[in-house]
Amino acid sequence: MPLKLPPLKILLCSPRGFCAGVVRAIDAVEQALRIYGPPVYVRHEIVHNRFVVDGLKAKGAVFVEELSEIPETDAPVIFSAHGVAKSVPAEAEKRNFLAIDATCPLVTKVHREAEIHFRRGREVVLVGHAGHPEVVGTMGQLPPGAVTLVETLAQAKAFVPKDERALAYVTQTTLSVDDTREIVDFLNGRFPAIVGPHKEDICYATTNRQEAVKRVAPLVEAMIVVGAPNSSNSQRLREVAEREGCRISELVQRAADIDWDRFGDIVSLGITAGASAPEVLVEEIIEAFATRYSVLVETVSTADESVFFPLPRQLRPDAAA
Repeated sequence: MPLKLPPLKILLCSPRGFCAGVVRAIDAVEQALRIYGPPVYVRHEIVHNRFVVDGLKAKGAVFVEELSEIPETDAPVIFSAHGVAKSVPAEAEKRNFLAIDATCPLVTKVHREAEIHFRRGREVVLVGHAGHPEVVGTMGQLPPGAVTLVETLAQAKAFVPKDERALAYVTQTTLSVDDTREIVDFLNGRFPAIVGPHKEDICYATTNRQEAVKRVAPLVEAMIVVGAPNSSNSQRLREVAEREGCRISELVQRAADIDWDRFGDIVSLGITAGASAPEVLVEEIIEAFATRYSVLVETVSTADESVFFPLPRQLRPDAAA
């Protein structure tokens, strides 16, 4: 007689997974492969997800970290969704590459804001994480020294501007809403003349996914965030679940990476996915739990998403024709 599996209620966060910027970036690589054929070069992982990157490699995409790794070629060279410093398209132009910019439009918005502040004589504070490609790209829009990176409240407190009457801030798009609010509130309080974005820089998808986790985390014993370790928005989702009191909060790339000893005899589980994690990996993880538990899945939805970004100009059907 087969063993009776223990019950497990899974609350599936919605929205989760791919955002409009990620869909656009992946579609850009696939469309370039269709139009031009392989190879298509991509500077940096197009999005931070190994499964997605490996799938595109199998179709003929070649990923590099720097343009210097690319030989002389007529093949397209695509910039990732995270954005790049101004020096990168300048180098691509110098080498006569067919450059296609798949930067998320919401990251481009932050670039433009930083440039406008700089042109108006303001010192720019960037709230973000050092070394993240998006932060490197945003800082690289302006001359060295024009942007001060602030990662923590302590750094915000230690920051001494050149002129507090000529000050502005922008933020990385994939941060924790709550952590960023704390830093921004402090900056606004300390520097009343500081100028912020007209519409906050943290993207709609980051906010929506964090809100769904906030709703689910207090209702479950454990939370799995499907995503990559180098994905900022995925790491923030795990932190949000932890902060909301979820006893076990794990970032998992796919089912094979689950540490089953961590979950033990739980009866409730929340699952979400970072903005660069495909739904097929969520389904894979649910199936893995279904082999060990008698699973009941419910979706908890906190927002509807209908955002769409068109492909880069060179890849639209009229341009291809």
